[in-house]
This record gives sequence, structure tokens and C-alpha cells, in this order.
Amino acid sequence: MPDSNHNLDRRDFLKATGALTASSAFAKSSSKTSGRVIGANDRINIGVIGCGGRGNYDAQAFARYGEQNKDACQVVAKEVEALGRRALPFAAHVGKWSDNDALADAAYKHFGRVDILVNNAGMSPLAPSLSETSEELFDKIVDVNFKGPFRLSSLIGERMVKGDGGVIINLSSTAAFLPMAHTIPYGGAKAAIGVMTVALAKAFAPKVRVNCIAPGPFLTDVSTVWRENEAAKNALGLKRFGEPEEIVGTALYLASDASSYTTGQVIRVDGGSW
Repeated sequence: MPDSNHNLDRRDFLKATGALTASSAFAKSSSKTSGRVIGANDRINIGVIGCGGRGNYDAQAFARYGEQNKDACQVVAKEVEALGRRALPFAAHVGKWSDNDALADAAYKHFGRVDILVNNAGMSPLAPSLSETSEELFDKIVDVNFKGPFRLSSLIGERMVKGDGGVIINLSSTAAFLPMAHTIPYGGAKAAIGVMTVALAKAFAPKVRVNCIAPGPFLTDVSTVWRENEAAKNALGLKRFGEPEEIVGTALYLASDASSYTTGQVIRVDGGSW
């Protein structure tokens, strides 16, 4: 079974450069909805998302329904603006405390508030073996996958509590539930995201809802390594890999009032990765 996040939906925020650079796009919605439906209701969304793979779909979806290498981030921001929304591309290293501080400050300075935070930064490089996993690699994996989301969620969440509330959506992985020897640091960091999700839901209640999506293998432009792996495909309950748009609905559900009574939950969108 391929790991859903190792080969696919992150575009690493490291793009092809190997540099630990995470990029973000902020989008402001102007759509109006009524009742508990999927919509953003003029909310300010900050998404720490990749400008490639599933990140593109997430950014565009939040822009359409009311919700990255820096050049790529600017491209995605322009696509969001083309949908009639405002966007602010902001390059940051999510594994660095100070960059998360700057990211949060930039969002509040530019938009005045943040209503929805999506933590989708991640990386999952493989080491030659367990004993050959360097300390530097281990720290990078934990920094990007857990340290950054913890810091940014803490900063934004506390401001949400002081304001009008909000929503935080974390991205985990099926690696957190299906331990494999070659993904121990990554799977451990993603398991920590699940723990953090519940803990922050308790800490920020009742004004802020915190939930998590655990994706399975999705076919994006960075899934070329395993997309022809028939054994992995047949191991899934649905016998196929996911299409990027199939995770959008879950993200929009958790961001909207349709999930107003849902918090502290980890939702698996994995095609049956049992």
C-alpha cells in the first residue's frame, strides 16, 4: 500500500528543490448562503497548502465555495483571484517557529481576521533504512508535519477564541493508522496530529471547532510513482485510488456550518484502507 502523503498530495512544500519551504494562500469569500449548507459565508480562510497535488484543489475549492516554491504559490493565488476572491500568497517554512508567527501576523494584518485555518503542509521522504535515518531528516519530518501545525494552530486558535470563533482543519494520513517500518517518523508525526486535533478541540471549545482529515492515496500530479500499482489499488475497499476532487467535499463540510456539531474528529477519506 503506498503511503498517501509520501508520494502524492503535499508536493512537499519542498517542490523539487529539496528546500523546506512551505507556501500558503489566503482567500476571502464573497459568496452568500443560507441555513446549514456548504458555503463559506464571507469567511477569511488561511490555508497552509501545497501549490501542486491536492493542495491546488483545496485552494480552488475554498475560493469557489467561499474559502505554495513561491512562484507556484503566486500562480495558485491568481487562480483564486480569477474566481472573484482575494488572495495573499505568503511563503513560509512551517517547521520554523518564527515563520509561523510571521504567517499568522500577515494574515491578520491583511484581512483583519481568520475564520478557517487548514493545516495541510507535510513531507514524507524515505531513508535508506531505519538505522540510516539521520537526525536531520527525522527532525525535518517532525518539524513540518507536527511542530508547524501545532504552532500555527495555537496562534490562530487563541485569536479565534478572543474573536468570533472559527474552524481549524488538520490533515493527517492513513500512515497514522497503518504503521509501516519505512514511515515511522512520518506516521508518528501524523498520529500526533490526531492527538493534537482532539486536545485543541477541548482547549478552544466552544468557540472554535477543530477536526482532522486523514487521506488515503489520491491521484494527483505527484502520484506518478505508484499510480500503476495494481496490488495497492486492489488492497483498497473501493479497489481504486481517489481523485483529488473527492476530498474537497469533506474539507468544505468541516469548514462550513453543515458540521456545526462536529469537533475533535478524525475523518478518514481513504477508499477503505483497512
